[in-house]
Amino acid sequence: MSTIEVKKIVKAIQTSDGAGVKLKRSMGIPELDFIDPFLMFDEFGSENKDDYIAGFPAHPHRGIETVTYMLAGRFKHEDSTGSKGEMGPGSVQWMAAAGGIIHSEMPIMKEGKLHGFQLWVNMPAKLKMSKPSYQNIEPQEIPEFKDQDKKVKIIAGNFKNKIGPAKGYVNPIYLDIELEKVKNFIYNIPSSHNSFIYLVSGEIKVGSKTHEKLENSTLISLTNGSSLKISSVKKSQFLIIAGKPLGEPIARGGPFVMNTKQEILKAVQDYHSGNFVQK
Repeated sequence: MSTIEVKKIVKAIQTSDGAGVKLKRSMGIPELDFIDPFLMFDEFGSENKDDYIAGFPAHPHRGIETVTYMLAGRFKHEDSTGSKGEMGPGSVQWMAAAGGIIHSEMPIMKEGKLHGFQLWVNMPAKLKMSKPSYQNIEPQEIPEFKDQDKKVKIIAGNFKNKIGPAKGYVNPIYLDIELEKVKNFIYNIPSSHNSFIYLVSGEIKVGSKTHEKLENSTLISLTNGSSLKISSVKKSQFLIIAGKPLGEPIARGGPFVMNTKQEILKAVQDYHSGNFVQK
């Protein structure tokens, strides 16, 4: 069984998106463009309402899945398929934009703490123009494993025979782990999958090789292997995200991710001509 080690360490950069929501981005930036099949990763969080109150007004997507996971605060989702839902602490929205969707994510709260994550997952070429779909997953639907060392929420994939409710096109794994101080977390990932850790808080060590210090708001890209060992230096919270790579050409154009530049131009044309939404 091959050990998974640290491949690259990326400190999140401060940026903004939507109508000015402040966030930390650690994938989809010059230092780390993507980890096939993952295209972008953001952490948004603030106790200052001015950092998030403008939200993410209606905007289009094509060719990707967007995954929103909330730790604190409340958002309302609406999209062009007619889907509506509220996201509160612990809830997940897993949306396949596929051939075309226009959606908005707006804060319901007027003040208080907002904290969450958004991940973009690429879709296979043969499914990019398929019908959009939407999974609204409530906290009580997400299985949890707990012992004296750790608490694990299984959003996608499985742990200790508990299976996460979220379904995707790349056999995704998405775990949220809280690990007590000076404890170990060991997990097997299929060697076919690419994977990364996002350290939310605390400090951890990964694998068996020496690496630089890993603490708060850091993305750790991992080598391919099958056995992942994480040790906590202090009490820590981190996400483990993995998926099977697509190995297909990537063409980006803002909220559109296709396989060729021509397909991006077609998406832009469809959006401006009113032929974008797929139902």
